[in-house]
Amino acid sequence: MINKVTDYVKKHNMLCAGDTVVAGISGGADSVCLLFVLSEIQKQIPFQLMVVHVNHLIRENASMDADYVRKLCKNMSIPFYLVEKDVSFLAKKNKLSCEEAGRKVRYAAFEEQLQKKDREAFKNHQAKIAVAHNLNDRAETMLFHLCRGSGLNGLASIRPVKKRDGKPDIIRPLLSVSRIEIEKYLTKLGVKWCIDCTNEEDTYTRNRIRHHILPCIEKEISGGAILNMGRAADILAETDDFVQKETEKAYNSCVASNGDAISVACMLKYHPFIQKQVILYFLKKLTPALKDITSTHVENVLSLFHKDANRQVHLPYGILVRRNYEEVCFVKEGEEPSFHSDVFLIKLPKPYEASKCIFLPNEETMEFRVFAYNNSENIMQNKYTKWFDYDKIEKSLTIRTRQTKDYITFNAENEKKTVQDYMVDEKISRDQREKIWLLAEENHILWVVGHRISSFYKISNGTKYILEVHFRGGQ
Repeated sequence: MINKVTDYVKKHNMLCAGDTVVAGISGGADSVCLLFVLSEIQKQIPFQLMVVHVNHLIRENASMDADYVRKLCKNMSIPFYLVEKDVSFLAKKNKLSCEEAGRKVRYAAFEEQLQKKDREAFKNHQAKIAVAHNLNDRAETMLFHLCRGSGLNGLASIRPVKKRDGKPDIIRPLLSVSRIEIEKYLTKLGVKWCIDCTNEEDTYTRNRIRHHILPCIEKEISGGAILNMGRAADILAETDDFVQKETEKAYNSCVASNGDAISVACMLKYHPFIQKQVILYFLKKLTPALKDITSTHVENVLSLFHKDANRQVHLPYGILVRRNYEEVCFVKEGEEPSFHSDVFLIKLPKPYEASKCIFLPNEETMEFRVFAYNNSENIMQNKYTKWFDYDKIEKSLTIRTRQTKDYITFNAENEKKTVQDYMVDEKISRDQREKIWLLAEENHILWVVGHRISSFYKISNGTKYILEVHFRGGQ
């Protein structure tokens, strides 16, 4: 047992000299075995070990388990800490199952004790939490996730090491041994363990898998099923790690610079499986958890990449996914970017007067200058500097965003097109249409900034004075 677990610990680099480890010891066979094994491994790898026992205050005899673990730790000269929390109350208060509430309480207690006893180890990533999951737990979790339709990560089941940003790693030294091996080891040592009566009930789904499904598989299908499922979980974990690296590459390749949209053309270069993984990767950044995001949701989002028209999908957590021509955008509903509502009235300078600069939101500016036109000059072609026939402007100009009756002329015959139709034809996304500045004479648009100008105001042979408008800043 000691050699097998030590090899597994070294293989997955679970422990290093100088680490501080909190072991969660409930008093059951698995956790008692973990305590003895860690105590032995300390002889090869010098690390600090302490024990935290959490009493959930659910069973009447739970205090007996705490007393038993306290005595074990005293005999082994290992620091012991008891935490008591009313898990049933917390589950009702936070609308969680008792299982989930208990898990949160335990890990919070482990982390708190690590911070109290060795803050430096916590800061230096040398703080570890050791828990007693074994091969049987891994097989049970795999079956549970399989029945729920989980993907690769779920089928990989429980990992040997779980790394967490800003928090201690969770290590599982016993994941290579079965429950039968654990009980045989303790029996050989002459060590007793506590029995949690709730583990014998069929109230929880995991217990039904433990008591009925796995024994049937071992007896009727394959005597080595639990071990084989552990090997399969290792393969699936390696596959998932590879897929996640490829997914991250695809994500970085396809996501827009502002981080809220995915390029359709880029996304479609990848295999559909990677496309789905990129969607999930994106959603992880927007959601507290993915448990309410189903394969149907992912398929609905994926369908947006194959349809040209503006469409949208509503997801849990208030996420809105919208197809905007060549991009698929992800936003939290109610958090869409605010649009410009200001209207800036422009009093144009006269010819040869000093230029006039208008300061807009977000450090944007628009500068106006008027000068005589020399027919030999080439007309300005810069995207953000435009020339207009000054003498055709009869009324005051404004800088604003679009309004219902806005129009632009688009050919030599000065035929009109609504700004709405123009933006649709140019495939300007819906969320961008409300943010683009327009230079307007009433409802006649001189310039859709960053795009075209009205044909009516273009320079011609009869132009005497030029209005030069230069836009700076923004996107």
